[in-house]
Amino acid sequence: MVTQAEMDGEIAAIGAAYESAVSAGGAEETQPRLDYPPYRSSLLRHPTKDLHHADPEGVELWAPAFGHRDVGTLEADLTIQHGGEPIGERTVVTGRVLDGDGRPVRRQLVEIWQANAGGRYIHKRDQHPAAIDPNFTGVGRCLTDDDGTYRFTTIKPGPYPWKNHRNAWRPAHIHFSMFGTEFTQRMVTQMYFPGDPLFALDPIYQSIVDPRARERLVATYDHDITQHEWATGYRWDIVLTGAHRTLMEPEEEHA
Repeated sequence: MVTQAEMDGEIAAIGAAYESAVSAGGAEETQPRLDYPPYRSSLLRHPTKDLHHADPEGVELWAPAFGHRDVGTLEADLTIQHGGEPIGERTVVTGRVLDGDGRPVRRQLVEIWQANAGGRYIHKRDQHPAAIDPNFTGVGRCLTDDDGTYRFTTIKPGPYPWKNHRNAWRPAHIHFSMFGTEFTQRMVTQMYFPGDPLFALDPIYQSIVDPRARERLVATYDHDITQHEWATGYRWDIVLTGAHRTLMEPEEEHA
């Protein structure tokens, strides 16, 4: 079992090596490392075969699994999908999907999935002792409008334990998925909330060694989006290409 002190030491050593490389004129790292020792299962989360061995149909097994019906307007509000009110902080998350030149990406399918306010997913493999909310499934989708804007109403997710190391907790986050022109062109990333005290302790977040690239995954609280006596609001833009692109999980994983 890896101790917290050992993990902190590995993270510090990798960060120091990165800073040294950048200072020496080396290339900046803007994507998560595939083999990142503090994140133990990273060794199992990227391909080990050539791309022609990959099965394109396998992507359909990834969560969430939506059907082929049209996208309904109510699917973007995760708080009204059941018979009652879900528990937790009601939150609006919105932003624009842009290309590298700042142009809107119109009619882009955006999907999200997340844990509930107690930090538990509606999934049989999530068995940690937090309550299941019968009024919150934690999945939604929408299409961007002519300005490239998406908008979801949801419940702010809670942190949850995972088995990477002793006393390991993931910061609160929402998974985002977008598609290109084909189903196999799937891009997956995570959006975090500002000021989370677990950032410094999370190997997944820390596997993005460049701190500026890391910050692009953190939403901004926006008081203009916040609704009086109803919901807090956050803004998070997604840039698909260019030097300021939003970090995605390695494309090879979804081939």
